[in-house]
Amino acid sequence: MFTGIIEEVGSVLDANEGRLRIGCSLVIEDTKLGDSIAVNGVDLTVVRMDGESLSFDCMPETYRRSNLGELQPGDAVNLERSLTPTTRISGHIVRGVVEATGALMSLTPEGEAVLARYSAPTDILRHMVVKGPITIDGVSLTVIAKDAESFTVSLVQFTQEHTNLTGKAPGASINLETDIIARYVDERLAERGL
Repeated sequence: MFTGIIEEVGSVLDANEGRLRIGCSLVIEDTKLGDSIAVNGVDLTVVRMDGESLSFDCMPETYRRSNLGELQPGDAVNLERSLTPTTRISGHIVRGVVEATGALMSLTPEGEAVLARYSAPTDILRHMVVKGPITIDGVSLTVIAKDAESFTVSLVQFTQEHTNLTGKAPGASINLETDIIARYVDERLAERGL
């Protein structure tokens, strides 16, 4: 599990089918083979490491549900190590299980913040509520507006400076993970025909 508070923005060094190598400095500290690292919100297992990079194997299912298959050398990725029993949960509970991708529609300055509007599949939007959590490329954020085809979040200055979200151009794909509690409630109600 993760918090959605990004620890470091790493750089893709190699992106071959089934293998991803990321250059990083902070996230590599205290990491060992077999550990889970969220890469753009996708929970991946460290399979190889050296003093400057971490390598991960990626399954076909990972490529189907996320934007990791689009990554190229030089791309910036959000990185977070998994929770420990003593970690503060500053964001929300993030599983690192990307459900779908969406796309950046616009970035609009609003004071020192930036309003980011994203398109998303209907089944993903269904599990979002205004003032509820959403994970975008592994970043824990709060939905501030939603319509039938899109949702909006406000990126504070710290988030702008410490994630890859404002470095994307309109049309860029993003990984989405909705709140697990909303998904459980919806599934249980559906089972009862409600």
